[in-house]
Amino acid sequence: MPFSLFGASKIPLNDVHTIEKSIPNIILWAVPVMLFFTAIEMVVTYYQEREFYEKKETIGSILVGLGNLVVTAALKLGLLYLCIWIYNLIPWRMELQWWTLLPCYIIYDFFSYWAHRVSHEQRFWWATHVVHHSGEFYNLTVSYRLSWIQHLKIIFFLPVAFMGFHPIIFFVTNQIAVLFQFWVHTEYIRKMPAWVEYIFATPSNHRVHHGSQEQYIDKNFGATFIFWDRIFGTFEPEGEPVIYGITTNIPNKANPIFINFHELTDMVEDVRKAKGIRKKLFYIFGSPIKIAEEKKRQEAGETAEVPA
Repeated sequence: MPFSLFGASKIPLNDVHTIEKSIPNIILWAVPVMLFFTAIEMVVTYYQEREFYEKKETIGSILVGLGNLVVTAALKLGLLYLCIWIYNLIPWRMELQWWTLLPCYIIYDFFSYWAHRVSHEQRFWWATHVVHHSGEFYNLTVSYRLSWIQHLKIIFFLPVAFMGFHPIIFFVTNQIAVLFQFWVHTEYIRKMPAWVEYIFATPSNHRVHHGSQEQYIDKNFGATFIFWDRIFGTFEPEGEPVIYGITTNIPNKANPIFINFHELTDMVEDVRKAKGIRKKLFYIFGSPIKIAEEKKRQEAGETAEVPA
């Protein structure tokens, strides 16, 4: 029988539970491994007397991570229904072939770059991502700091689903992409071989992304591959020691509710106070940097026009 990649049969929606059981729960399997390496890093940090961890912030990271696992589990079935519906809608459905994981992963990472970049350039999406940047210490628990409302960004990945990849491939790709980002959140891995640094988002490359200095802000968005940043002009090598956190750091470091929703709350308050639809939209979709500058001018009593 000749090989055929496209033209796979539709998946009956009443089979969604069967498909769900067929998707390996890679993240759940990986949790004990992640906790093991996190514990090792904590112990080594303690005995070396390095300031890579802070008690309240670590508690906050763990609580945020646990909440994210619960939210992800609760939404999984709904997202799977969406993926199967899209899969059935298009005529170029791909058969379940595990080698399609590679092109799916590369394409997925391309859209991840843009989703990540937009999450820094527009405040609405920044509110779904700031959780990850609010830590002032860089360690493996930072990888747990994933927003409870980050799944809104599924909209950025719908083009991948519409390309016809099997839903199982799509979900496995997502899990691997999330897990890849665990190991890059550490101070203990410095520079890797040049070819690795050139292709992948290594700890060195990703430390830059978490920097609050001017030269590091909005740089190195790549999740797995850093060459997207090289192509689109957002790459910055690690130079001076990175100062972590956001430009205005949060006070409640152990409260997962505050960590997740403080920016959303501030945005709603800014929109409520703003006069005119243009300014309200600016406070929703404007650049977080420009919004911060605008608010500083207001606090200083200056009158400033809304940036175009």
